[in-house]
Amino acid sequence: METGMTPDFSNIVRQFEFEGDFVLAGPYGSGHINDTYTAIFRMNSKNRRYILQRINHHVFRNPEGLMNNIETVTDHLRQKILAADGDPQRETLTLIPTHEAECYKRTESGEYWRAYIFIENARTYERVESLDHVYNAAWAFGNFQNLLSDLPVSLLTDTIPGFHNTKKRFEAFLQVVDADDHNLAQTSKSEIEFVMSKKEQTSILVDLIEQGELPERITHNDTKLNNVMIDDDTGAGICVIDLDTVMPGLSLYDFGDSIRSFANPASEDDRDLSNVQLDINVFDRFTQGYMEAVRDTLTPSEIEYLPLSAMLMTLECGIRFLADHLQGDTYFKIQRENHNLDRCRTQFKLAQSMEEHFDEMVNIVEKYH
Repeated sequence: METGMTPDFSNIVRQFEFEGDFVLAGPYGSGHINDTYTAIFRMNSKNRRYILQRINHHVFRNPEGLMNNIETVTDHLRQKILAADGDPQRETLTLIPTHEAECYKRTESGEYWRAYIFIENARTYERVESLDHVYNAAWAFGNFQNLLSDLPVSLLTDTIPGFHNTKKRFEAFLQVVDADDHNLAQTSKSEIEFVMSKKEQTSILVDLIEQGELPERITHNDTKLNNVMIDDDTGAGICVIDLDTVMPGLSLYDFGDSIRSFANPASEDDRDLSNVQLDINVFDRFTQGYMEAVRDTLTPSEIEYLPLSAMLMTLECGIRFLADHLQGDTYFKIQRENHNLDRCRTQFKLAQSMEEHFDEMVNIVEKYH
């Protein structure tokens, strides 16, 4: 079955240990990679919802390793949450096993399916609506890191090798510029020069890893606001979701990418660069929430490089957008001509704004240390 066709839900749900009688299923959410559905079951005169997902194995080339990572992480989180008298069905994703006690089902046609308990009375947000949102989401990401700090990194598969290796990203970018297959380098000259001027910075974190100065940890690697479930009643960040990119990495990757995502009031492809800047109040509130959850876990070196990580993750994202533009837009979907060029410009402007506010960022981190 090709992605995009209506699945045979009645057959798929029979593969998992759902409770109740299957009623119906339909599309859910706005994700762009996996196909996500809600499945409704009837039990004791009440409806119960589950999330049913078809994994895009064309994007995620190692779905078995990916699912092993998710199962390992959620099992560990569940034990920690139970030990703290929490509710694991709300505070972490809960996989529904297949009848063979597996965490996913591979169909005869080669599709990969998984299912989760639906977390009720909570939702995600696409945009920051208040500084409380920032704090609560930051605390959730910090708590996620803290709870996983004693889980051996060796138990997880590196499903996307070099994902945040800024040094390799820079080297790959140089090859794209040299090839210039679509003759676009000349019209992107100032953007290319900006990247070239940051060459020395791109290797900082990688070098620190090699020198043993930064510990490898289990990280989320996609720490956007809409990957935290916010409780409808309390406003608390209760559950980190979308664990497809969970793998070995640096805590700095998660913190830095969060700031890139949270602290820019403009849209990611805003053509008016005067709208693009670091919102220092968002940085302050995020740092407060994150540090309150994970302060005792991080090493002094990790804390020292938190401000720089925000600039580096923003630079890396801009490099990826610019490289894709020069390659003819083969990775990131576009809706208009030069869309990826516009995206890279917003990232580079945000990185410049972070440089301008760098001393303030350092002082804020020290305040919450």
